[in-house]
Amino acid sequence: MTLRQHFLELQLALNSHQALWQASPFYVRRPEWCAQWPELADAALRLDDDTLARLSDNPAALQDWLAPRLPVAAQLGALCELSPLPARALPPTGPHFDWEIPLRKREQIDAFAAHGPAHRTPLLEWCAGKGHLGRRVALTDGQPVSSLEIDPILCAHATRLAARAGIEQTILCADALETSARQHVRNRSVLALHACGELHRSLVRHAADDGAHSYRIAPCCYYRGAQNGYRPLNRDADLPLDGSALRLAVTETVTAPQRIRRRLARDQAWKLGFIALRNALLGEAIRPFRPVASTWLSGNFDDYCAHLATREGLPLPGQVDWAHWQAIGEARRGEVRRLELVRHAFRRALEMWLVLDLALGLEDAGFKAAVGTFCPRSLTPRNLMVLAER
Repeated sequence: MTLRQHFLELQLALNSHQALWQASPFYVRRPEWCAQWPELADAALRLDDDTLARLSDNPAALQDWLAPRLPVAAQLGALCELSPLPARALPPTGPHFDWEIPLRKREQIDAFAAHGPAHRTPLLEWCAGKGHLGRRVALTDGQPVSSLEIDPILCAHATRLAARAGIEQTILCADALETSARQHVRNRSVLALHACGELHRSLVRHAADDGAHSYRIAPCCYYRGAQNGYRPLNRDADLPLDGSALRLAVTETVTAPQRIRRRLARDQAWKLGFIALRNALLGEAIRPFRPVASTWLSGNFDDYCAHLATREGLPLPGQVDWAHWQAIGEARRGEVRRLELVRHAFRRALEMWLVLDLALGLEDAGFKAAVGTFCPRSLTPRNLMVLAER
């Protein structure tokens, strides 16, 4: 089917199951879907720890577990299956190319450069950082590259690295969201690897007028720049997405080391323990939970809650059974993780919808677009790429 047919079918499935992915169990003790699908909620809450860990780390296993309990899971799985984009061999790099590039980042850059046709026009690297991607594609395609980046320190690094590698690279120190930055797009092949949120969407919003030759975009962090909700890019988009849903689309990560996983588990349990205490004092309600200073998490649970209570203006009673509320937080974390499995079944579908919206926005602007993967999800879950040419 066409990209638009794919998009509309996915949009229909997401719209008709909003109750399953909109409310976060972190904030809502029992989301509304638990009453509508009680057997599913009960099955999730009864999962043992080993099964929970396996389903949490394996999207395919989660889909298999959900499919007999929630038929839309199989449909979403089929709609989220994409073939890799065509790949080509890359020329070798010189001995100085790898300076300052972490190994995983280097693998992502090579994968991005290898997927898609050779560029026939000068390149523009959008939100370039140190310009690693621009140098790699310039070397691969034999084209001059301009790299646009807002941070002057990163621009200085990019200038030095280009000189060391002997690659023709012009560094443009500018804000990608400023109107003046768009002058650099004309007649260029635009590259954007994991430019966050509105930084990649701004390319599409102005594509009809900016005169680019082509776009190659691997989007990331869809929630950035969408504080007031998501503004769609194509004429058929009709899916209400707030910041929570946009964050859900990027919650899948490459498996972290056990040390990091243990720390994140404790951090979430402490947050949930404080929320339970606050609700006991103020009444059950959905209240925002702002980011917490990392130093607050280096002490004990008592001090952590005291810091938060001061910040939130929450008066604490003279005596608090901290061990009780810490245990409540740990128990709540178990419930949250189990109920979140259902919500997590929709995160790839939401990301697919966002990427297809991007591609169709470019089609509406007069480009021919294609969507596919450029690397395994084990390298980065943000492995979707949009190719667009006039």
